[in-house]
This record gives sequence, structure tokens and C-alpha cells, in this order.
Amino acid sequence: MGLFGQTKSKDPKEQVQEWTHKIRKESNQLDRQIRSIHREEEKVKRALKQAAVKNDRETCVILAKEIVNARKAVGRIYTSKAHLNSIQLNMKNQLATLRVAGSLQKSTEVMQAMQNLVRYPELAGIMRDMSKEMMKAGIIEEMLEETMDSLEETEEMEAEAQKEIDNVLFEITDGKLGEAPVPPEDLAAGGEKSTAEVEDAEDDDEEDLQEMQSRLASLRS
Repeated sequence: MGLFGQTKSKDPKEQVQEWTHKIRKESNQLDRQIRSIHREEEKVKRALKQAAVKNDRETCVILAKEIVNARKAVGRIYTSKAHLNSIQLNMKNQLATLRVAGSLQKSTEVMQAMQNLVRYPELAGIMRDMSKEMMKAGIIEEMLEETMDSLEETEEMEAEAQKEIDNVLFEITDGKLGEAPVPPEDLAAGGEKSTAEVEDAEDDDEEDLQEMQSRLASLRS
């Protein structure tokens, strides 16, 4: 605080270093998120293989869809990391310019990267706050409104998405899933398991499936 209660403005060098620290911290957090998604993906792969052995194609398709969505989420995170790296590199250039010109300079690269990053749910909050600070410092002029529509996948599986699911099924089952017969709708009487036992097993599988889907959804959000 300065005289008469006025807030002392931040030193430009300290401000750039603070932004660099925040960006590095967020990038590390994204790395941890990627590792978590990969771990969950491995669990889903194992569950898919088990469902394939049981000829449970419906469960296999659901799990394959989860793998597709997880990989898309990882792809988006890698894209956001690239934008963060772009800003971090630009901050180093800002420090170099600051030593020569004595002031922070406007940056089209930072502007474009911030516009992309503010759309990612993983980074939206901190990027909005940082963009306000950068606008006050004169590095960027304005920010676009946060738009999530272009990042979210529609619920209906289109032809291209279905092809991705088929590719995952082929990959995880070594191309054998399509050769497995579809399980009959009605169980033959006098089988090895009673109807009640089968229903209990199906309930357990459904609970496990829902738990996996919930964990992956929480990691992607």
C-alpha cells in the first residue's frame, strides 16, 4: 500500500515472473491429469478385454466409447499445454524486451493463446484472471467470451465417432471381437447358472461400468 491507501502497482518484472510461475504450475497440473486419465484408460482396457471374452458386445462398445472420449480429452489437454508453452516462451521474451525498452509490449501470440485457453474447462478460471492482469499491463487488448460449444462432443455418435469406436475395439481385442458371436437374448433353461445368479452378476458388472465411467468423466471435467 502506498500513501493515502493507494495500492502500489506491481513491478513489471515481478508480474511476468508471477505469470510464468502460474503457467508452469498449471502445465504440471495438466501433466498429472493426463497420467490419471491414462491410468483409468488402462483399467477400462482390461474391463473391455474381459467383456470381450464373455461375448458382451454391448459393454465392449460402451467401454470403447469411454476410451475414445478419454483419448480426445488427453488430446485437448496436450493442445492447451502447447498454448501454455507459447505464453511461457513469450513471457521470457517480455523480460528480455523489458530490460531493453523498459516496458512490457503488446503480443499477438499471447492474445491468441489466451483466447484458446480460456475455452478449456481445465484452465478457464485462472486464464480469465490472468487475461485481466495482462490487459491492465498492456500485453493484450481484449478477451473473447468463453465458448464451450466447440469443445464439447455431441451425445449422438456420428459415423466418424463410430469408426473410432470400431478402431478401438479392433485394437484392444486384437481384431477378434467381430468374430465373436452375439450372445443369445434368452438363456437356455438348465444352464450352469440360475437366472438369479446371472442377474446378480450383470448388476455387479453394471455397477463397475458406471463407476469407471464416473471416474473418467470426473477426470475429463
